[in-house]
Amino acid sequence: MRYTDIREVKKALRQEFKTIRRSFLPDDKGSRDGKILQKLTALPEYRESPLLLTYVSTAIEVDTHRLIEQAVSDGKRVAVPWCVPGKVEMKFFYVNALSELAPGTFGVLEPVPEKAEELPLAAGMLLHSFCVLPGLGFDLEGYRLGYGKGYYDRFLSRYPGVTAGVCYTACLKTRLPHGRYDRRADILVTEKFIKRFPASDDIR
Repeated sequence: MRYTDIREVKKALRQEFKTIRRSFLPDDKGSRDGKILQKLTALPEYRESPLLLTYVSTAIEVDTHRLIEQAVSDGKRVAVPWCVPGKVEMKFFYVNALSELAPGTFGVLEPVPEKAEELPLAAGMLLHSFCVLPGLGFDLEGYRLGYGKGYYDRFLSRYPGVTAGVCYTACLKTRLPHGRYDRRADILVTEKFIKRFPASDDIR
């Protein structure tokens, strides 16, 4: 039997998902983003959580800029990640507006630590938070394929709150390769549907 390197499989999938995303025309992408935002913010987990953790989207990702603005308008505290230089580690900082962010690691907009308040990552602080996950692709079991850097994998290994993955249906697979320590999303939100996953033995 021919051995397949899982790293090469993931690399090919990442390229496939990036190509699909770059093919979206601006109006089409905007429409998809709007439908995902509408479904996401209608979730009871979003409505009831006082604290939202979310990534800050790049051009090919599901837009979270409008999500951040809406969450602030809804009276929630919002925290976004900052990648610690030289480490595979994220810290989260509170933000009140997108104008407080600046290009950081990998060119992604990040908070400026010297000018922002850090969110303590103690379990008690995060129990009632709601975390929106990035991913180039997801599968129908809730597992995500990220960029391969490992920042969110490490963070999720100790995150106690509810997670929601956001993804375009064009970037869904029936099943993606994943390891025993990968944590799936609790909820998957696409422009066409919402799917919830039962509690499992994932590392929490």
